[in-house]
Amino acid sequence: MTTVGFVGLGIMGAPMASHLLAAGHRVVGFDVHRPAVDRLAATGLVPADRVADAARSADIVITMLPDHPQVEQVAFGADGILATARPGTLFIDMSTIRPETSVAVARAAADQGIQVLDAPVSGGEVGAKQATLSIMVGGGEPDVAAARPLFELLGRTVVHVGGHGAGQVVKAANQLVVAGILALVSEAIVLLEGSGVDAKAGLDVLAGGLAANRVLELKRESMVAREFRPGFRIDLHHKDMGIVLAAGRQAGVALPVAGLVAQLVAAGRAMGHGGLDHSALLTVVEQLSGRAT
Repeated sequence: MTTVGFVGLGIMGAPMASHLLAAGHRVVGFDVHRPAVDRLAATGLVPADRVADAARSADIVITMLPDHPQVEQVAFGADGILATARPGTLFIDMSTIRPETSVAVARAAADQGIQVLDAPVSGGEVGAKQATLSIMVGGGEPDVAAARPLFELLGRTVVHVGGHGAGQVVKAANQLVVAGILALVSEAIVLLEGSGVDAKAGLDVLAGGLAANRVLELKRESMVAREFRPGFRIDLHHKDMGIVLAAGRQAGVALPVAGLVAQLVAAGRAMGHGGLDHSALLTVVEQLSGRAT
């Protein structure tokens, strides 16, 4: 049994912590939203009142937070992980943040004798609940090997992609592809409906051919039905597209489609849809076609 400190028990973090509990690990959890902690406490989670309480006794600390400011606060704060975790602790940040933040955290942690991995995930709420996440890991090989038994409780695909920050670069590429596919599926729906073709039937055919992809598999029915209950909010994908564009500038590469898709995501947010699922990009495409409902 490993003692795991888990910071961030939201849409993704809560089911992930639950899998660790179900496997017999002792999980000490903290979230700024106390009801999230209390819900898991009923299933065996040890509640923490502060980040320090989750980190101090842990062998491994996992964070699943919205963006780099929250990771920086939790990592560098006076009551944070680097100030309170024991030397030898493994700190795994599974948030989606800027690669340079992951590198900075790893460098600072090394001075405290704390090892760090950046291990963002793909698969959304469904993947978190079903423990089928894809986990892209940056950091040292020995630390990846130590963390792998926990990763395998959370995901189906676990790949060590490089050094510190590499996991975040791969996640940025993932978010670019997902947003691009969502935009194209949205255009396909508008094209089918505008041509008087049943969109559900059309997408069912596409999902069985070369155009098949995970987005079509999981999202096509809800998109056709205009059901945009958030599994991954447009607000968060807007943040991620900013990471994509910044990473492109850092690498000195041109990402012309990324720029266009980022603007579509930004438009969805500006239209007041930031709290909806990212599949609500369909509403942006409909607006551009004068077919808004």
